[in-house]
Amino acid sequence: MREMFKSKIHNAVVTEANLHYTGSITIDTNLLEASDILPGEKVLVVNKNTGARFETYTFPGTPGGGQVCLNGAAARLATPGDQLIVISFALMTEEEARQHHPKIVFCAAKNAIEKTVRG
Repeated sequence: MREMFKSKIHNAVVTEANLHYTGSITIDTNLLEASDILPGEKVLVVNKNTGARFETYTFPGTPGGGQVCLNGAAARLATPGDQLIVISFALMTEEEARQHHPKIVFCAAKNAIEKTVRG
């Protein structure tokens, strides 16, 4: 089995940070669905402003609200306005990996979906 890049949300903008929540990253459900990332799925989060990289799990936000909120300790790793890349991975057989094309969702203003492509 190979661990492969499955999908990502590119250029999501942090809308809030909630230090006192129990953990995770809350993401607009529309973005999660478009990127094929499930609620509770492990993700790698990259902060384009600071270079911070961390793993957490997703929590569904209100559909269409554009919410991207870092919760718990992760709230210390970004501030509202920072741009993030949220990446998911999947285990695949050799054959699946060679056929796979990752799904990439690009964010526009207010975390609306600008476009979705297969990599």
